[in-house]
Amino acid sequence: MAQVPPLRMPRAEVRQELDRIRHPFRIAVERAKNPFNIGAIIRTAHSFLAKEILLIGTEPWYERAAMGMQRYENLRELPTTEAFLALAREEGWSLAVFEKDDAQVGLWDAALPDDVVLVFGNEDSGCSRALLDAADEVVGIPMYGINHSYPVSIASGIAMAEWARRRYASGRVVVPSPAR
Repeated sequence: MAQVPPLRMPRAEVRQELDRIRHPFRIAVERAKNPFNIGAIIRTAHSFLAKEILLIGTEPWYERAAMGMQRYENLRELPTTEAFLALAREEGWSLAVFEKDDAQVGLWDAALPDDVVLVFGNEDSGCSRALLDAADEVVGIPMYGINHSYPVSIASGIAMAEWARRRYASGRVVVPSPAR
């Protein structure tokens, strides 16, 4: 169910309005090895109006999978994990790193503060040791089947949905009134 009606205005004005109503959390991804997954994460992050999407690394990503939503999002590309971690320290970000094998807390019990950065690794090796060591919490998403892991695009969507569920379950206004 769409919570924001179509905005019939020029792209620059749409971006400005979306920036006004964005949520305070960010998504960061150590570049997925499958370029389609990054595009899918961008599209999903748009659906949750993440404040910013941080792409760590230099691997290409598939714009078509974002379905044009990259034009409305705040994307920041950082060349290395070290550059991301330096920025996180400088900005004082809280990092919730999602990694099944090193999880310290399950998603249902994770803190996930309002302005958290939800951090994801890639399909082959998950999150780097540097990210795990810098995490405020290492979060695991419950799994009930015999599959070994979620696709990174699905895991990020589950995390964003849980972040939003916690805020809206308490009666938060879904979309603020338009600017006048």
